[in-house]
Amino acid sequence: MRSLKCFVIALVLSALASAQDLASFEKRVTVKVLSNGLTAIACRRPDTAPVFSFYSNVDVGSVQDPMGKTGLAHMFEHMAFKGTDKIGTNNYGEEKVALEKVESAYAAYIRERDKPIGRDQQKLQQLEQAWQAATKEAERYVIPNQFSEIIERNGGEDINASTSLDHTEYHYSFPINRLELWAYLESERFTHPVFREFYKERNVVIEERRMRTDSTPIGRLLEQFEGEAFAAHPYHRPTIGYLSDLNSFSATDAQAFFARYYIPSNMVVAVAGDIDPDKSVAIIEKYFSRIPSHEKPDERTTTEPAQNSERRVILHERSQPMYLEGYHRPDYRDKDDAVYDALADLLSEGRTSRLYRALVRDQKIASEAEGGTGFPGVKYPHLFYFFALPIPGHRPEEIGDAIHSEIERLKKQDISDDELKMVKTRARANLIRGLDSNEGLAADLAIYQTFYGDWRELFRTVDRINAVSKADIRRVANQVFVPTNRTVGIIETASATGGGAQ
Repeated sequence: MRSLKCFVIALVLSALASAQDLASFEKRVTVKVLSNGLTAIACRRPDTAPVFSFYSNVDVGSVQDPMGKTGLAHMFEHMAFKGTDKIGTNNYGEEKVALEKVESAYAAYIRERDKPIGRDQQKLQQLEQAWQAATKEAERYVIPNQFSEIIERNGGEDINASTSLDHTEYHYSFPINRLELWAYLESERFTHPVFREFYKERNVVIEERRMRTDSTPIGRLLEQFEGEAFAAHPYHRPTIGYLSDLNSFSATDAQAFFARYYIPSNMVVAVAGDIDPDKSVAIIEKYFSRIPSHEKPDERTTTEPAQNSERRVILHERSQPMYLEGYHRPDYRDKDDAVYDALADLLSEGRTSRLYRALVRDQKIASEAEGGTGFPGVKYPHLFYFFALPIPGHRPEEIGDAIHSEIERLKKQDISDDELKMVKTRARANLIRGLDSNEGLAADLAIYQTFYGDWRELFRTVDRINAVSKADIRRVANQVFVPTNRTVGIIETASATGGGAQ
């Protein structure tokens, strides 16, 4: 049955291969590094709807957050939708003066608030009132949501952005005849951003943190798990930021972060659709070359020391139990990166995956089980993880034992020929699926260009997985999946009286 499935998938892939191979894309992709260092990519997807998608990838994430100011990278993502000196304001000249007064008042308030000794509570209250009054005055000049409304009014869809530990991305789709409008809008928010409504938006982020982290058991577990797994490297810090930092950093801090890291040499902008690549790149150059550049900052990070003993995080929560463990592995440039990808597919891809069959189907001790790589990022050495949700009557420790049994199988027995063949077939299928939409294509081109300096590596990943052998799987499993390299995170279900696990 498995061999038949491989054969059917292979037939489908062969039918699509002529339009989805590297040679075909090289004829339809134009790449240009602008004079200021920004990389522009345009790819034509012929015979598609008259729309295009873009993906602006900025090679900066929360790893670059300054100490004591975690959350700044994510905060600028929010600010990028607040407009510019031309969009979102009814009088920028007066608004600029008002915003400067806000920052001056906030700085005075923070200085008094954070005094280690001798803080004057009456003065602090007066300073807070002055800051709030200045903020209210600045809001008089704001035209709310104008940036997004212009996009939507011109047919824009799927407007969004996200920040990770590794990078920040912005994307949406537009009709083909709005390509130049897009280039103007997107370049403007990186050329003349205005940090209006900063503290209002900061409150939104604080609430986001409360909802996603502080108020959810899995959020608390993940934050503490990452903090335990990474003692030195910035991967131990949350992208959304710590609450004390969110309550302290300023729009001035965010402006400094933007000026330091949002430089053209840190940006790749990709567009995909039924477009003329050369003309599209020329339009990108016309607008994005205006972004001023300067030397790239030193982005070296602390190297995580080798782990030499198991680490554990155990939370007692009135919630569903949970089991998570991770093993340190090298970054995405490692020679065995494709082996980790093959392992992730083998363990987690669908109902035929090893973890699903063992823990969910056969032993019936979990409702969900998976293993994967790239946690919490990929740019720096990170984790290969195993995760499962026990069903009622089964505890996380039982889940851990079952996962370790599957790990031992990987160490001692070669995977079957059919399993390896299916992993390689799915790698090709996943590539084709990713190329089958403007959104996915633009994202892949930008990300691979950023990480490797060459978008073609997107296609070579399949070649590398095709080169993975059964011996490679056993070798990496024995090398990495060892107890001294393991961090475990557990949620134990606490009783209603708070007296521990049931």
